[in-house]
Amino acid sequence: MAASLRALPEANDVNILRGIEGEAARQYFAALNFLIRSDIREAFRMEGRNRRPPRDPINALLSFIYTLLMNDCRSAVEAVGLDPQIGFLHAIRPGRASLALDIMEEFRALADRLALSLINRGQIAAKDFVAREGGAVLLADDSRKTVLIAYQERKQEKLSHPLLHEPVALGVLPHLQARLLARTLRGDLAEYPPFLMR
Repeated sequence: MAASLRALPEANDVNILRGIEGEAARQYFAALNFLIRSDIREAFRMEGRNRRPPRDPINALLSFIYTLLMNDCRSAVEAVGLDPQIGFLHAIRPGRASLALDIMEEFRALADRLALSLINRGQIAAKDFVAREGGAVLLADDSRKTVLIAYQERKQEKLSHPLLHEPVALGVLPHLQARLLARTLRGDLAEYPPFLMR
């Protein structure tokens, strides 16, 4: 990870930047296995990030939570008058909310924490997933409800925003960051202040 951070200032092309991010993500997801309780780790073993379809329980859970988060980010971007399709870092493709995905990157750790908490607390277990033909793994219907409730509860938790210096509900963060991005694009701010987890 330190090597990826050192390489960032030299990335003068978006494709080089995407390559650095891809390598950092590979290393990050490889470490997630060690954050799962040892007695249930085998049931949630992850061999890297996979999706469309997810092929193991943790990827299925992450994909579901990321979808919830992306929809919140898309709503935030649209609420401040920006086009969610036109992003900076994610490739622009028809039907892809690239700007929402860009904003979402700032909050991915919050989604990952929620997934790990649900697993480690036993709120989601291996029995809460269904294997489909072709190797896809999905959350069972009742389990999706459990995750939705936990996601909504987590959005009510507060933290101190580094720029505002006051408590802010986690669910409001995408809207704050979208507003800051809009102000930056309109020239009201010299540069975009990203949200960094402490």
